[in-house]
Amino acid sequence: MRDSFLWRKIKKSDFPRVEKLLIDAENNYVNACAKFLLQKEADVSIWVLSGKNDDLKAVIVYWKNNILPVLCGHIEALYGFYKEFLSSKKIHSVQGLKPEVMALEKEITKDRGKPKDIIEYHLMSLDAPPTKKDTSSNITNLKLVTPKMSDIDALAPLQAEYEKEEVLPKGATFSPAASRVNTANIIAKGQVLAAEIDGKFVGKINVSAVSFTRFQVGGVYVYPEFRGRGIAGAMAYEFISSLISQGRGVTLFVRKSNISACRLYKSLCFKNINDYSIVYY
Repeated sequence: MRDSFLWRKIKKSDFPRVEKLLIDAENNYVNACAKFLLQKEADVSIWVLSGKNDDLKAVIVYWKNNILPVLCGHIEALYGFYKEFLSSKKIHSVQGLKPEVMALEKEITKDRGKPKDIIEYHLMSLDAPPTKKDTSSNITNLKLVTPKMSDIDALAPLQAEYEKEEVLPKGATFSPAASRVNTANIIAKGQVLAAEIDGKFVGKINVSAVSFTRFQVGGVYVYPEFRGRGIAGAMAYEFISSLISQGRGVTLFVRKSNISACRLYKSLCFKNINDYSIVYY
């Protein structure tokens, strides 16, 4: 394997071939594809795996201390990659398809010890309009609205609770300032929908990444006291329908332990396409 394949930093001449590789595998690697499209940012580093004839086999993206492997099945080719390219870098997480993430985690653990947390997800995909779900609710004054920047004070608490419940790994410290920046970025991109009752935002859903032909949906959250009343279903159906109508597919990953969320997405005709993992250090 070491004689047949070579990991190296991406070159300008690689970009067309890397783009083709990512497009062909896009449904499994939306996060990595999105970061590749941000390749001009200083904090995005990319390595490629090339074969004997310099044909590209795999890609690894390093973005803001996060590693996104796109191995396309070439897990055995990881040998030596961490030691050569990543051993001196800060690592916050490794995220992607479970077999690829766990193979890289094994290499990192030899050097840095066990990770702080490992979270397992279902990777789900939808390419057609979602099934018309019964979004009726006993909340007669429910409104679905697109937040503006003037709504940041109303949306920020929702984003904060979402991050605390769904994003932060074990032992991590929540940062109100960073969360507010995340909220501002979500609003600025205009790809967010909020559920409003009596002038108060009680739920939200947003796009977390945009790749070549797909949106990745994330940030889905409803305050606990408002759950079980059809709010998440109403938001998801309307928001995802609007994304599909733009001619793109939709991908998301949901915690395997979140049974109600898994049930909701399946009711909208999302299909499980893979196991997804995030390992935190």
